[in-house]
Amino acid sequence: MEKKDFEAWLDNISITFLSLTDLQKNETLDHLISLSGAVQLRHLSNNLEILLKRDFLKLLPLELSFYLLKWLDPQTLLTCCLVSKQWNKVISACTEVWQTACKNLGWQIDDSVQDPLHWKKVYLKAILRMKQLKDHEAFETSSLIGHSARVYALYYKDGLLCTGSDDLSAKLWDVSTGQCIYGIQTHTCAAVKFDEQKLVTGSFDNTVACWEWSSGAKTQHFRGHTGAVFSVDYNDELDILVSGSADFTVKVWALSTGTCLNTLTGHTEWVTKVVLQKCKVKSLMHSPGDYILLSADKYEIKIWPIGREINCKCLKTLSVSEDRSISLQPRLHFDGLSNLLISQMCPCWALEKYLLYCSITDTCT
Repeated sequence: MEKKDFEAWLDNISITFLSLTDLQKNETLDHLISLSGAVQLRHLSNNLEILLKRDFLKLLPLELSFYLLKWLDPQTLLTCCLVSKQWNKVISACTEVWQTACKNLGWQIDDSVQDPLHWKKVYLKAILRMKQLKDHEAFETSSLIGHSARVYALYYKDGLLCTGSDDLSAKLWDVSTGQCIYGIQTHTCAAVKFDEQKLVTGSFDNTVACWEWSSGAKTQHFRGHTGAVFSVDYNDELDILVSGSADFTVKVWALSTGTCLNTLTGHTEWVTKVVLQKCKVKSLMHSPGDYILLSADKYEIKIWPIGREINCKCLKTLSVSEDRSISLQPRLHFDGLSNLLISQMCPCWALEKYLLYCSITDTCT
């Protein structure tokens, strides 16, 4: 058939085809397909793929693609990354999506990071870590064998672990080798803290003691509490030791002499954590470089100035829940700028304003 005749015939067929009902059109196509050979079927397949499988991420402007991707959850986005290299490239570069996903996991976002792929990598690492924690595969475990009774007190520093036990002993371990470096006879230990020369222990016998690693000798004994001592901290520069007790008090001691310098009252529960730290922010009560003391009980954290005044007043009391519906656990961390405490929530206070600025339910950071 000549080209001119073919084009005329095709026009007539097209007009007739358009006048058919949908059912008739389908029957016509089925008949034509049945008459087609391999070449025609391949041609039909290639053209249908172009018509029906349009890649909207490739066709849309990048900004519009990012807007649409924001409505998908991270797990769906990760699945979409498997569609093609183009999809993976576009989705991975959607910084806002991955920043939001990281925020929901409790990450603090640093806007100075320029790498567009950074936050997706952070999210993937976080998800992997959470899975490892859930499956108990996050850490290698080993046993340090040597105590003959319950181990109650632990303190880790620079690859060394100190353990205090009900067997009236404390041991210092090299974590990398599992070897016991020192072992000394003490009292029943509820709290321990150490440095290269000495060990400080708080005990269920209501006292605090200081021991020399090399000889095992008791160099100082601090008596005055009327309840078990659950937490201790000290600073050689200030020559101060602080202790928190089940008698609801915090005591400040002269580290070198064992003299009680101050007894801080105000807690209504066992004081389970004390932290002595140099402050890095300025407030109405203190300046950067001043030392302050934080003490925590079941419901509150109190902030104290470090001084030798007998009537030392609490600077501030921090509480997560006014009705005391949330119990705090004795895992208090203070870096001089912000104060973090692990509990049913994960509260964090900005010290310079004493404001609770972060609260993540059922999450620990």
